[in-house]
Amino acid sequence: MQSSSAWPAPAARAAGGVFIASRAPGGAVTAAGLSRRSLLTAGVRGTALLVTAVTLLLAAGCSTGGSAAGTPRVEKPDLTVAVVPAVDSAGFFIALEEGLFKAQGLNVKFVPAISSATVIDQQAEGKIDITGGNYVSYIQAQSNWDAGMRPSPSRPDVLAGNLDIFAEGSVLQPGVIGLYTMPNSPITTLEQLKGQVIGNNAPKNLTYMLAASVLAGHGISPGDVHFVVAEGGFPKMPTELKAGAFNAVVLNEPFGSVAALSDGAVTLTDFDQGATTNFPVEGYVVTKQWARKYPHTLAAFYKALEEGQQIADTSRGAVEAAFESLPGPLGLPKDTAAVMALDSYPVSTGPVGSVDTVQLRRVVDVMQRFLGFNQAFNIDSMLMGG
Repeated sequence: MQSSSAWPAPAARAAGGVFIASRAPGGAVTAAGLSRRSLLTAGVRGTALLVTAVTLLLAAGCSTGGSAAGTPRVEKPDLTVAVVPAVDSAGFFIALEEGLFKAQGLNVKFVPAISSATVIDQQAEGKIDITGGNYVSYIQAQSNWDAGMRPSPSRPDVLAGNLDIFAEGSVLQPGVIGLYTMPNSPITTLEQLKGQVIGNNAPKNLTYMLAASVLAGHGISPGDVHFVVAEGGFPKMPTELKAGAFNAVVLNEPFGSVAALSDGAVTLTDFDQGATTNFPVEGYVVTKQWARKYPHTLAAFYKALEEGQQIADTSRGAVEAAFESLPGPLGLPKDTAAVMALDSYPVSTGPVGSVDTVQLRRVVDVMQRFLGFNQAFNIDSMLMGG
């Protein structure tokens, strides 16, 4: 998965840069396709040819209303993007830190999300352009939307959105998500969790489902423990665990490493096991209406994101640097970034919306098994063109 390969220079990854004229893919003649001898010896004729060549170059850059590379102009250059500041979002943070979005003509404002469940309604209302978070909450929101439910100020508890999954974010690996306790806790086995309080970042979301799956695999019903939502999400949970607000907490990296290094928290169990081994965790979504309205913007964002995904999946150093550079208190110290576990980061070379449908159907299957989720739901309703 991860490697210590050198972090490619930004110029090598960014689209654009110096335009080198040559024969265009469609066969149009450009400056490099003209005979240098004819330009030098044909006098006026050569000058005319040179003018023609320049005209063709300008046309190539302007005919689509975009860059010299022929990229269509984005309809909405300023974007508000909410993602959970966990390792699942590494591809996004690399694209943000390394200017890959800017190279596509996008100005991305990053908004930290406690969970995808906390920002879906704002996305449905048009307050957020793009979100990245756990698949479970997105699928729940789509099912509620299909059932006629709508978010509104009078119903802030309604989780609903008409969504397209346009890119994959992460796949679970060992050490990334698990249950943590304090080192002096009397709880040392999963069986001892019965009747205890477990903190989680959102109700009935992916991390809850992973916990339910692992508990069930050890003969423990999720109903035998008390799951409580921590209002501050993952960033606040290590402190709350230390203060005794919970007997155990579900933590995603890098917050598990933060708790371990700062307070000595220990892993009670890892969630990359059984039915949830190599489980798809995070994806990126837009509303269907947004996708129709801003197709070139979505394509540009997707291109930059996939570049970030590629780097995240091949350069651990790039991931560490991106998390060290996160704004404010989200930025990690070097020692924490150096020890945090990482996911694997799927990369697509296909068009916008190229996702692993088998993996997404797996998410729905596990939801139906452990969350009592809608048996009639079809993930195709969230696939672009599906």
